[in-house]
Amino acid sequence: MTHPFYVYGSYGFAAIMILAIIAWTWIDGRLRRRELAELEASGIRRRSQRMPEGETK
Repeated sequence: MTHPFYVYGSYGFAAIMILAIIAWTWIDGRLRRRELAELEASGIRRRSQRMPEGETK
């Protein structure tokens, strides 16, 4: 193996891995937002969300 082949191969592999992690994070974020919207539509609310005045648990 030549030195440039090793260097370019390493940079290429690192770039592919970084792009894969970015894509995985983006896709997972979209899925979690969709899941959260479904839960909120079914009446389940986040603990951090304030309840309207006069409403109790």
